[in-house]
Amino acid sequence: MSFSPNLRIAQSASLKPLGDIADGMGIGPHLLEAYGENVAKIKLKAIAELADRPRAKYVVVSAVTPTPLGEGKTTTTVGLGQAMAHIGRRATVAIRQPSMGPTFGIKGGAAGGGYSQVVPMEILNLHLTGDFHAVTAAHNLLSAILDNHLYQGNDSGLDQHNITWRRVLDVNDRALRNVIVGLGSRMDGIPRQTAFDITAASEVMAIFALASSLQEMRTRFGRIVVGYTEDGKPVTAEDIGGAGAMTVIMRDALKPNLMQTLENTPVLVHAGPFGNIAHGNSSVVADLIGIHGGDFLVTEAGFGADMGAERFFNIKCRASGLTPDAAVVVATVRALKAHSGHHNVVAGRPLPEGLLTENPDEVHIGGANLRKQIENIRLHGVSPVVAINAFPDDHPSEHAAIAEIAAEMGARVAVCTHFAEGGRGARELAEAVAEAAEESSDFRFLYPDSASLKEKIETIATKVYGADGVDYHPAAARQLATYEHNGFGDLPVCIAKTHLSLSSDASLKGAPTGWRLPVREVRASVGAGFIYPICGDMRTMPGLGAHPNAHQIDIDAEGNIVNLF
Repeated sequence: MSFSPNLRIAQSASLKPLGDIADGMGIGPHLLEAYGENVAKIKLKAIAELADRPRAKYVVVSAVTPTPLGEGKTTTTVGLGQAMAHIGRRATVAIRQPSMGPTFGIKGGAAGGGYSQVVPMEILNLHLTGDFHAVTAAHNLLSAILDNHLYQGNDSGLDQHNITWRRVLDVNDRALRNVIVGLGSRMDGIPRQTAFDITAASEVMAIFALASSLQEMRTRFGRIVVGYTEDGKPVTAEDIGGAGAMTVIMRDALKPNLMQTLENTPVLVHAGPFGNIAHGNSSVVADLIGIHGGDFLVTEAGFGADMGAERFFNIKCRASGLTPDAAVVVATVRALKAHSGHHNVVAGRPLPEGLLTENPDEVHIGGANLRKQIENIRLHGVSPVVAINAFPDDHPSEHAAIAEIAAEMGARVAVCTHFAEGGRGARELAEAVAEAAEESSDFRFLYPDSASLKEKIETIATKVYGADGVDYHPAAARQLATYEHNGFGDLPVCIAKTHLSLSSDASLKGAPTGWRLPVREVRASVGAGFIYPICGDMRTMPGLGAHPNAHQIDIDAEGNIVNLF
């Protein structure tokens, strides 16, 4: 028997036929491709067929700056979607597919938790319909074409010391962070140093998430820059003949995956771009379908509002043309206490005793982070709603402290018990979100396309993160100048920094001031359509911890999966 209560709850779920789930969204059986009994892909022609249906209210779920404890953002997203039925509204939920790196590492899966889950959770967390593997295959096909291009004479003039395209794998494997390929005989290729990233960090994944059609995905693949010539000219996937075959591999993956929650709310699970290297949001095509599937489309943006939500607003909404009607900021008592800076919280270790002691004053201190994240939502003209994700060891005075902070900032607030009670426990949140979504929206991007790359970086650093300014390493300054020269200056920026602080220093809690953002390197995801400055030591290939989940996940005597979290 499984020791995971989430898995036990999920395995006892009463699921509806997916045809009935789709029918509730206005999606006929001719638009579904079944993958077993409980997962189906939705054909892309659903976008056009649903276009005349009413547009749902568009709600993004974000959070305070996360801690190693996890604040339950996906659980809240699912709980909110379920809760809409409890107030007589129909909702569709849209979330990312989890990478198997975290699933087998420490974080675990991303199906939600308790009585606010997407089911079957083991299918969602392990392979689903193979979309991640398609991304891995398409990415590595381009890698193979690139190395073959070098071997066959390098007609494009690629500088072997300025190749930017690496390889990917959907596993946490630190031994692959730096590798040498082409060793052996002359027939084994051109020796050179390269590296592996995790599949979620692939530009193919980001393109997959941002494309709105098969042809657009093909165009974006062609724009991928794999490296540069000695005089700084970009060499693309189109130049070396890789884009078409990559599109063929990704053709079926572009169709969104339909699942359901424990309470039979429809869920679109699609794409999984990294939350701090890429834009950390589920796919545009899923949203283009879900936006016509009911009264509300509830989607989730990775990490805190300074990261996933900022990218949702300035990257995803630019690509989709959709504009949000409200935003949820998930907060927990223990997260705000952690942001007071008084506790050392370590993933996988017991909670510090002081974190569980009643202390509303400490919540107010750490509440500086919540205040800034509410402000970050308002910067984009969107109405914020604070969701207090309640835990059994919280104290009423601490919930009251969070409510006071929200009131000071003019934000609606609701206490949620959706983990234990499902949609019924998030009814108050659903009512608050419905009210906020009815307000006239004044959505705006944070910067215009025409701003320079440095202006875009500095706008985010100062207005969203609270930095005093930006310091550029000489190499980063040269890279920015090269990108501007090559015509990439009109792209949005996706700043890669730690997710554990509003700043670039993970040890700084709350809402730090008096610091400057250090940009040490800048990379270009031209196919995805953004430039990403790298601030600090960002790992694009995670490693396994001393006691990863992979040590526990197994099968029982009947072949059932156990210990999946």
